[in-house]
Amino acid sequence: MAKLPRLPVPDLRKTLDRYLQSIQPFLREDEARGHSLFEASYEKRVQWVDDFEKGIGRLCQHKLHELDARSPHNWLDDNIWTNHAYLSWRAPLLINSNWWLTFINDPSIPESILRGDTRSGIEPWQVRRAACILHRVLDWRARMVNQHPDPDTTRTGVWLLTNTEKMFNTCRLPRAGADVLATRNPASEHAQDIMLMLYDFVYTVRVCEDDRTPLPVQTIENGIRAVVLDVIKRIESGESAVPVGVLTSDDRDRWAENYQHLLSLSPTNAMTFRAINESVMALSLDHYTAMPSHYPTPASPSSSQSSHASIPALDSDAEIHAHLHNTRSPPRARNRFFDKNLTLSLERNTRAGAMGEHTPVDALVPSIVFDYGVIAGIDSSAFSEPVPRPLTLEEARVSDDGKGWTRLDWVIDERIETQIREAEGRAQASINNSEAGILIFGEYGADWIGSVARLPPDAYTQLALQLAWYRSRGFLTATYETALTRMFNAGRTECVRSASVEGLDFVRAAKEWRCEAAYVAEGGQHEVEPRALLPLLQHAIQTHARRTREAATGRGIDRHLLGLKLMLEELPVDASTSTSSSLDSPSSSSPTDPPQKRTHSLFTDPLFSRSQEWKLSTSALSSGDQFRGTGFGAGWEDGYGISYLIAPHRIKFCIESKFSSPLTSTNKFKQHIADALQDMRAICEAGELGLKDRKEKSVDGVDTRVQARL
Repeated sequence: MAKLPRLPVPDLRKTLDRYLQSIQPFLREDEARGHSLFEASYEKRVQWVDDFEKGIGRLCQHKLHELDARSPHNWLDDNIWTNHAYLSWRAPLLINSNWWLTFINDPSIPESILRGDTRSGIEPWQVRRAACILHRVLDWRARMVNQHPDPDTTRTGVWLLTNTEKMFNTCRLPRAGADVLATRNPASEHAQDIMLMLYDFVYTVRVCEDDRTPLPVQTIENGIRAVVLDVIKRIESGESAVPVGVLTSDDRDRWAENYQHLLSLSPTNAMTFRAINESVMALSLDHYTAMPSHYPTPASPSSSQSSHASIPALDSDAEIHAHLHNTRSPPRARNRFFDKNLTLSLERNTRAGAMGEHTPVDALVPSIVFDYGVIAGIDSSAFSEPVPRPLTLEEARVSDDGKGWTRLDWVIDERIETQIREAEGRAQASINNSEAGILIFGEYGADWIGSVARLPPDAYTQLALQLAWYRSRGFLTATYETALTRMFNAGRTECVRSASVEGLDFVRAAKEWRCEAAYVAEGGQHEVEPRALLPLLQHAIQTHARRTREAATGRGIDRHLLGLKLMLEELPVDASTSTSSSLDSPSSSSPTDPPQKRTHSLFTDPLFSRSQEWKLSTSALSSGDQFRGTGFGAGWEDGYGISYLIAPHRIKFCIESKFSSPLTSTNKFKQHIADALQDMRAICEAGELGLKDRKEKSVDGVDTRVQARL
């Protein structure tokens, strides 16, 4: 089996040079707006970089090498990234941090079920599809985790094997200041169980043998059915669940306080938490079909719980919109446990999706697993009855307790009841503020970009996003694209800084060209021909592709700069060392200020922070044939979170922004992206025609040129 190399500590000087390159477009824009001159501003940053590199930066670099030497895998992922990017973040996981995927429908399910209804209750087909997807996911887990080392396994295969194990049997645990991940316990009595939620009741269901081999899909369906029947009995007797899961949607420090309070109330709560934390994953069965009226839209940025809303047509924008929202943020954050590493959810009409806490792995890993889980659909031959039996109160009354599943209970007090109500209100406010949508651009995809335009599809798509932003806001912004460092042992991600001087040159020219379109339509003439834009686009794409290669091969800058900054902060501050360099610094401190961490002008420069204000946060997955959509939340109030899937003949964009910002609109930004993609195709086609013309004119020399004039 291939052995993955160690993630290197990047070269200090090269990182600093790449950083200087990355801030140039912002300085050029400042100059164009009449602010400081580029040369003077840039020279100041060069001085700060040189001072850092020749001085304290060398010590910081040495400390990173020492940290790497004593780390089992590497300096970054063992020590810095998980805590900095996830566990120390105090914002709610709901929308802000958790990723989500929505799956295509299963065509083997009757259309009358898929269309949905406004009734309440668990649908038998819902249980069957849940069992089938679960069985496939657990089969993947068993194949990966139980696989013996194969000498032919590629580096990508090694990366996937390693990360598959990280996905399961864990949970984020709330702690004041910084959370932790639950330690995996293979010997736990719950290690082969799933956590099952319905109507906010919580259970465990056995789904695997002790060697992690999944139980037969019929057995898994029977176990889920038994729990559903038990819940039917409980509700019929007047019992209602305690929705403790809502608390996991709250601010992390507030949830940490409530978590400790629950532990103090009863050993029962500790047992319940342990079962949740150690279970393989979660399954949430929703007793309703989500309707568009449950979720905000641009026309109505608030939700209602009306049960009389019309049922949208299957595969309509409204129907897909409701599916997306319910997967990642069900009404009032009910029937979910947002801390759980992996949650499969199904609505009454069998619409399915997944959501996960981001700390263990990045979203590409579960997308690969669920692609395998969804693609096969329901195999009716695996069941004794091709059509699942109804779930009735009569059957519930005569069913026995059986084996293979367990109730998980909570002991609460008035404080927890109050906290749940308040957390529900905060969660619903966040849901109402989230404008999420999907753009399916079907005019072309990776095939045309690669074979006709002869450009890399991902870099091309990134330039389309840059152009869409620039046209919508009139300036460039720091843009984050996720690059995987999967070629390294325990590698996760690095940032590709998409904004560049070359990109700025292109979007400026393309914006002017687009603005002239109306003028030309009225009889004017273009100042800028579309074919003249092609070299600008090509240069911008070349720069982006180079930065992507650097990031993926351990030569990115943002993780390295973070490590250097943290190493500097660990150094003592005394009378002989100021908190910044002796050069002109953008910040100063008073002798009466509290003790500060050691820093440097490189890091206190407002431009350093501005270059990391990722108002365009982007990430690409696979072609996504099994997914209706996927996504994550915007990192800034006036920004966008964009996940995209490039297929041969279409590009799918899943976009999230905030209604509260007057500067953003998911609905309008979708149109900006579509316009950018259409214009870029026109630019490429015009440039290709121009190239053919020049070739034809050069065939016969002067005679050809004369003939062209005639």
